Amino acid sequence: MGVTYIIIAGVVGLIAGGLLAGFFIKSNNKKIEEEAREKAKSTIREAELTGESIKKDKILEAKEKYLRLKSEFEEEVSKKKNILITNEGKLKQREQILSKEMEQLKRKDAELDSKKENLNAQLHSVQVKKDELDRVTNQRISDLEKIALLTKEEAREQIIEMLKDEAQTKASSQIKDILDQAKLTATKQAKKIVLDTIQRTATEHAIENCVSVFNIESDDIKGKIIGREGRNIRALESATGVEIVVDDTPEAIIISGFDPVRREVARLSLHRLVQDGRIHPARIEEVVAKTEKNIEEEIVEIGERTCIELGVHGLHPELIRMVGRMRFRSSYGQNLLQHSKEVAKLCATMAAEMGLNAKLAKRAGLLHDIGKVYPEEAELPHAILGMELAKKYKEHPEVINAIGAHHDEIEMTSMISPIVQASDAISGSRPGARREIMDSYIKRLKDLEDLALSFDGVNKCFAMQAGRELRVLVDAENVDDSTAGKLSFDISQKIEKEMQYPGQIKITVIREMRAVNYAK
Repeated sequence: MGVTYIIIAGVVGLIAGGLLAGFFIKSNNKKIEEEAREKAKSTIREAELTGESIKKDKILEAKEKYLRLKSEFEEEVSKKKNILITNEGKLKQREQILSKEMEQLKRKDAELDSKKENLNAQLHSVQVKKDELDRVTNQRISDLEKIALLTKEEAREQIIEMLKDEAQTKASSQIKDILDQAKLTATKQAKKIVLDTIQRTATEHAIENCVSVFNIESDDIKGKIIGREGRNIRALESATGVEIVVDDTPEAIIISGFDPVRREVARLSLHRLVQDGRIHPARIEEVVAKTEKNIEEEIVEIGERTCIELGVHGLHPELIRMVGRMRFRSSYGQNLLQHSKEVAKLCATMAAEMGLNAKLAKRAGLLHDIGKVYPEEAELPHAILGMELAKKYKEHPEVINAIGAHHDEIEMTSMISPIVQASDAISGSRPGARREIMDSYIKRLKDLEDLALSFDGVNKCFAMQAGRELRVLVDAENVDDSTAGKLSFDISQKIEKEMQYPGQIKITVIREMRAVNYAK
């Protein structure tokens, strides 16, 4: 029983505690809810107050902006109104000026009408006087005809005949004087142009031989090039068309042939074969074929480079290839490409001095010997053959005539033709250009150097630019600056007295001071 009471009492206590806890929780929730409501109301009131404040600020800002825009608009309207008033005033002034000018024009028109009437009256008076003068003149002429027993036409013819005879006599005398003077002036001018042209065009000349030298590092390579029983060298000679000379010359093989293209093909082929190391007939034929193709490409490149260098544009590709082939041709020992380039420069200089077309003259000078590199054998002279080629590839008629006439095969029809002929002669006859005068050319340069070396204080002497310049190096200790100037003059005077030479020779004396010491 006691335990039962205790349990019941505990249960009742728990129930009572739960009820009390629920009461307290409910009471606390109501309090929290009331506080939240009060806080929300307070927040709402604050928000309403803030909104009213923002609204008032925005209204004030809008009013200020409206007033500012209104003020700016009124200012702009005022400015435009002032501009319109100013323009209106200018227009009124312009109208007044125009009205005054109109009044002046009207007055001038009236004055011109008055002057026109006066001129008409004067012209009428002049016409009346002219008629009277003609009547009197005709009367006098008829009186003179009666006295002289000649009509007017007969007298005029006699006077004309007399004047004609007198004029012919004076004209013949003046023409003779003019021709003599023109010949003298033309000769002097022609000499001046030729000398200036020669002096302004300085081209180095290289004499082409019929042999080329192929250098090798060791004589052991000669055996490989010859091959077993000479089969390699025979294959090389057969493929290139040149003669390969393998003798006792140390570290050198001679390539002999009249055609420079073949010699160049053989030289390059040998170079590739020696580098590769495989030398046998099949390899030789392969390398020679590749080299010939490369040479053809190089020929075209040389032609294009030459045209660019001279400023000759618009040449036919076949003519460009022929210009490149000139590099491997020679004329009397003179390289044909160098000769043609020099002739082109000489032609351009002469044509410019004479006021002619320098570009056309340069083109004709470059192509004047194009017939010498024609790939096929022909019985025509090279000038006629070159003319036919130029005509075939549609060159300018003056260029065609200059090519054909530079050796007098055809008649010259343009001023460029004699220029090309003269330039060709100048280039071919210049000392050192052609082999036939090479010995005398070398002797003249050697004598020139020996003459300068005969002076005291001269250490070395060099003839430069085909003998047109002499550079003299003197001893700085024995020759001072003033003596150097006197030495240059003395050498020039001795050259003038003792030597014969074309053009002029420039003597340059070089005095160089060197101070040398050694730190030990």
